[in-house]
Amino acid sequence: MISASVLLFGIFVLLLILNVPIAVSLGIAALSAVVAEGLPIGMIATNVFSASSKFALLAIPFFIIGGNVMEKAGISEKLIDFAKSCVGHRRIGIAMVCVIVCCFFAAISGSGPATVAALGLIMIPAMVDSGYGKTLPPSLMAAGGAIGVIIPPSVTFIVYGSISGASIGKMFMAGVIPGIMMGIALVIATMLMVKNRDLKSYPKCSGAERWKSFKSAIWGLLMPVIILGGIYSGIFTPTESAAVSVVYGLFVGVFIYKKIKLKDMVTIFIESASQTGVVMWVMICASLFAWVVTVDGVGTVVGNAFMTISGGNLYIYLLIVNILLLFVGMVMDANSALYIFVPILLPVATALGYDIVAFGIMMCVNLAIGLVTPPVGVNLFVACNIANASIKELIKDIIPIIGALIVVLLLVTYIPQISLFLPNLMGM
Repeated sequence: MISASVLLFGIFVLLLILNVPIAVSLGIAALSAVVAEGLPIGMIATNVFSASSKFALLAIPFFIIGGNVMEKAGISEKLIDFAKSCVGHRRIGIAMVCVIVCCFFAAISGSGPATVAALGLIMIPAMVDSGYGKTLPPSLMAAGGAIGVIIPPSVTFIVYGSISGASIGKMFMAGVIPGIMMGIALVIATMLMVKNRDLKSYPKCSGAERWKSFKSAIWGLLMPVIILGGIYSGIFTPTESAAVSVVYGLFVGVFIYKKIKLKDMVTIFIESASQTGVVMWVMICASLFAWVVTVDGVGTVVGNAFMTISGGNLYIYLLIVNILLLFVGMVMDANSALYIFVPILLPVATALGYDIVAFGIMMCVNLAIGLVTPPVGVNLFVACNIANASIKELIKDIIPIIGALIVVLLLVTYIPQISLFLPNLMGM
């Protein structure tokens, strides 16, 4: 058993060092351990099927298609114009526009990298021209994109719910306040970082101009309202809401904004299929890896070790988990990390009396921070590409921004009522 465990993690780490993609590294390590352990090869197919055939996971391709449709419909420009009309005249108005639009767009795309890609092309050059420097705009954009993992609907919440059995609808509702807190933390951090800089701002808009921009953006703003309202009113399930988002997005893109043509649908479906394939491939390989960890008894050993180290103290255990996940987020994507660590960490947390939904929010906020931490900070890479800057150049600005997000993480961790307030208010 010990040799198989050493082989499992040894091969995984070696492949990561050799820069092999995460999914491939997880799959090869798991297959090697299965052979070394003498486990039935047929269990691989069974595990892959069970990992990918859950009804809740149908929401993933639909939300991806819905996000791509709304992106092609030009909703990002409409949201930026609306946010600009509201706060663009303030001293750090452009930075506030960046964060606010990230929150709005996150509720449409449900993806961090998609949020950075869709908004970064507009917001990063605008912030550079306004005196924020070369490195702060991509740093803020990458961190703002991380909110896409927390503001519902979130693919990460769907994955956590499918693994843990937590209510996905409850997870969606629980993510609202932490997501807003992350946005506020980014605004405060930016305010402190640019207090001595000479910044430009937009002219103040009149009430009529704000109303005009609101009417133009209303169709995009309604999308999360329809999705979440439908879920919590019982009209449809979270999985069905994903399909509704596609239909609504097509209606807005084709008939309202009239930016999506029939020929665009081919590109949208191809991109969506490719993105879905990547997500599912990672999930399948991570699930196989997690299954080997469970069968091999590693999960139980690690869980017991954490319980011993913490002395059964919930606060110390949560601190250990946060430190672990912050390091994990540096080298692993959120979905892979959830498949591997939820079965190990969640049973100990629930045994210590921690709520399953609050624990999920804590894990997802932690792993969202991983989107902006090198060396595998996906959001950071996307933002660097747009800004034509290196990660090394961004370090001095990304560190205080990560610090602000960690403050939110600690608040969410040790005050679980922050996450549970809305679900409890709704009687969920």
